[in-house]
Amino acid sequence: MIPVGEPDRAPEPVPVEPGITGLRFGYGTNGFANHRLDDALAVIADLGYQGVALTLDTDHLDPFAPELPRRVAAVADRLQRLGLGVVIETGARYLLDPWRKHSPTLLEEGRELRLDFLRRAVDIGADLGAEAVSFWAGVRPADVDDTTAWDRLVDGCARTVEKAGQRGVTLGFEPEPGMLVPDIAAWRRLHAALGAPAGFGITLDIGHCRCLEPDPVPDCVTAVAGHLVNVQIDDMRRGTHEHLEFGTGEIDFPPVLAALSAAGYTGLVAVELPRHSHAAPAVAAQSLEFLRAAQK
Repeated sequence: MIPVGEPDRAPEPVPVEPGITGLRFGYGTNGFANHRLDDALAVIADLGYQGVALTLDTDHLDPFAPELPRRVAAVADRLQRLGLGVVIETGARYLLDPWRKHSPTLLEEGRELRLDFLRRAVDIGADLGAEAVSFWAGVRPADVDDTTAWDRLVDGCARTVEKAGQRGVTLGFEPEPGMLVPDIAAWRRLHAALGAPAGFGITLDIGHCRCLEPDPVPDCVTAVAGHLVNVQIDDMRRGTHEHLEFGTGEIDFPPVLAALSAAGYTGLVAVELPRHSHAAPAVAAQSLEFLRAAQK
């Protein structure tokens, strides 16, 4: 963690030790919001990460900007040259509405815009060879009852599953504290309501497990191992939904990483620190050093 007031400094790339194998660590571009996408990808690769969780956003591959096919092709080429795997994240705050964070969601009247965004995300994911496209439910609006919200969610997910199936894309649905699907139990209910489609997996945020799941974090990993398609990793404290740098929360990471390895998980384990863009290169370097030490 960088002390407040400490001047910026260029981090050294984390050396890859010969023969090291194991989990594939990535970093989220939502933690590089002040970088151009090309620059963010280069820094992430230079530090030694093996992949990137790419949040489609206004300055990072905006899916609504002109010449999308050309821009997607350029990003695909960039990822290939840098040797980075990719998952697509859809949690941009103000991409769809400049006034309301994350709106419209799948639960709102204007949800067709969210569905259009998810269709575009699936197409981009397919064209980039993404390992998964991740999305979530949204917060239930005060003027929408539980039944209506749930029906809208199931319908929206079903339509997204159909689109993903057409493009051969795996979906990772993320339980998010405070949203209509906040935890693993609610994800299981949604998965069942959809008919348990093979391409509808779970995105598991390790911090969220500590925040609100009743079981220990490693047990959460084991419980969803058969459906795990995307992992976000960060530190967190019980009862507080705040993404923290490693070592500043309450999670004991070696057992968590061991559980991921034991589960046979081969996807990306991407650092999720969306409020650390002010010191992105240094935080990313320190995060990878921590994770590598925690899996030994």
